[in-house]
Amino acid sequence: MKRQACKRLLTAAVLCAALTVPTRAARRSVPVQIDGNPIAVSAYVERGVTYVPLRALLNTMGAWDVWWDEATGRAAAASDDIHLWADPAADTVTVDEKTVRGRVTVENGVTYVPLRLVGEALGCQVEWDPYLRGATVTSPGAAYDAGELYWLSRIICAESGAESMSGQIAVGNVVLNRVASETFPDTIPTVVFDRKYAVQFEPVSNGTVYDTPAASSVEAARRVLNGEKTVEGALYFYAPALSPGTWIVSNRTYLTTIGCHRFFL
Repeated sequence: MKRQACKRLLTAAVLCAALTVPTRAARRSVPVQIDGNPIAVSAYVERGVTYVPLRALLNTMGAWDVWWDEATGRAAAASDDIHLWADPAADTVTVDEKTVRGRVTVENGVTYVPLRLVGEALGCQVEWDPYLRGATVTSPGAAYDAGELYWLSRIICAESGAESMSGQIAVGNVVLNRVASETFPDTIPTVVFDRKYAVQFEPVSNGTVYDTPAASSVEAARRVLNGEKTVEGALYFYAPALSPGTWIVSNRTYLTTIGCHRFFL
């Protein structure tokens, strides 16, 4: 009986310990990109909140000085006429005269702040990107939406990174032409990852869409977002060296060939 009672007590203790595991056990690392540029260090999600190193966030945005203020025990930052303080003792972030509450922690000398809270306090647009499985931040005054630039540059590079600039722009044109078409989804990420009938772009299947794009592909994406076109109205393309393009050839109207790709309306 004593042995059974001990077993029951031990089982109860184990269950209790499992239920009281610190919330850090639920923490998971997530990527964060700002204006199309991934931050260089790890962010994490805990209890539905994304936390990011303050210095990495502001350095990626650019034009910020960040330091630790020993006198006040706060992280401090300044950019032009904007000042920011993150206070781990009070769990507050102050941007100029406005203070908002949110958990601020210091781990191994790194100050972590809630991404959405700080980003929106600075005038950023902060969104969760289901395809990145992380957060996307568009800074104030950015020329392009961060998610659009991020995925457009990657699909251009994965499909045509070795092509000429006109060939890369043409691939980007197809993506934006689909966004404008009633036949396809209406955003760049949803066009890239469209699976309504089948995977539309091979790099989504083989994973190369997640690779870091070449500088030329980023430039091509910017030029496409600025309205530059090399294939007016094209909705489809294929590379004869890699695919017979049977359905496209049989059902769509040929437009032109640029590099290794044939484009169709």
